[in-house]
Amino acid sequence: MRRVALVTLVVDDYDEAIRFYTEALGFRLVEDTGRPDGSRWVVVAPGPAEDGRDTGTALLLARAKGERQRTRIGDQTGGRVGFFLHTDDFARDHARMRAAGVTFLEEPRHEPYGTVAVFQDLYGNRWDLLQPAAG
Repeated sequence: MRRVALVTLVVDDYDEAIRFYTEALGFRLVEDTGRPDGSRWVVVAPGPAEDGRDTGTALLLARAKGERQRTRIGDQTGGRVGFFLHTDDFARDHARMRAAGVTFLEEPRHEPYGTVAVFQDLYGNRWDLLQPAAG
């Protein structure tokens, strides 16, 4: 079996990013390990399945090193939606995220593929909150 395990997201500050992803988006902190060079290996994930098994891809939160990486913070995909957070209960997660201060860029809409709304993370990266259509 092969799968994409981690996707790197360049951030400005580890602790600020951990707070956003765990508190505002409800992710779990999988790992936060210091490295000899002063950086940290920080992994967050949307959460385990109810049966405790791995639910797929996680994010590696990587603090920017140097000006070139700093210019990418918040615009890693050139302004496009670059990340897709699937949910089994759109209304629940949308309400919880709004209450936590997450900025949605549009009202929820119903598409043939599911219910969706674009939001941005604390740095401005665009995400879809998406409940796929049944079947």
